[in-house]
Amino acid sequence: MVTAAGAGLTAGAAINADLVAEETDDAVAGYRRDLSTMFERAAWEERYQARPAVWSGRPNPQLVAEATALAPGRALEVGCGEGADAVWLAQRGWQVTAVDIADTALRRAAAHAEAAGEPVAARITWTQADLREQPPAGRYDLVSAQYMHLPGDARRQLFARLAAAVARGGTLLIVGHHPSDLRTTAHRMHFPDMMYTAEEVAADLDPDVWQVCAAEARPRAAVDHDGRDITIHDAVLVARRS
Repeated sequence: MVTAAGAGLTAGAAINADLVAEETDDAVAGYRRDLSTMFERAAWEERYQARPAVWSGRPNPQLVAEATALAPGRALEVGCGEGADAVWLAQRGWQVTAVDIADTALRRAAAHAEAAGEPVAARITWTQADLREQPPAGRYDLVSAQYMHLPGDARRQLFARLAAAVARGGTLLIVGHHPSDLRTTAHRMHFPDMMYTAEEVAADLDPDVWQVCAAEARPRAAVDHDGRDITIHDAVLVARRS
């Protein structure tokens, strides 16, 4: 009886291990599937079409902090979404090329620009493109990428393309959710390999070409999904091309 019981426990443990392994394999497969599709055009279209508005309609705070003092010129707004940053820049005299992968986002953004008035709308060119595959055309006095989170290699390749699009004397502004936010109740994405620090981005810039003006984690107040006041951090890179 003891031998039989021991054999039963061993068999049970083996079955349980197989089930755990199967669940782990399923979880890994699901993670990889989500990772490979969540930033594709169809996924973004589905996200925008599911809600009448995805974003707040306010310009991103780090863009406001860094661009307010800049003289207007040509700006590239990457992943422009529903257009708040592009409209804010155009209101301050910038000629803006605003790029997004989703047509639905661009239609909403264009409508917001039109609502802001003809001078603003006339300063913005809305462009549907996937900049992972299509390098940005031209050189810009400001290239702004707000919260562009991609897997490591794809992110580095994209940021290199964005850096190459900055004109001499121009500014590169890259802002992301800092990895420390994963430890808060902000419900950030649970894809740690897509989070990055500003220091990591700065390390990929040629010091003979770039002056890094800021590479830091900036705290800001926020409210989580349960209505609690919390502090989150933005990874902020500001660099100027010499």
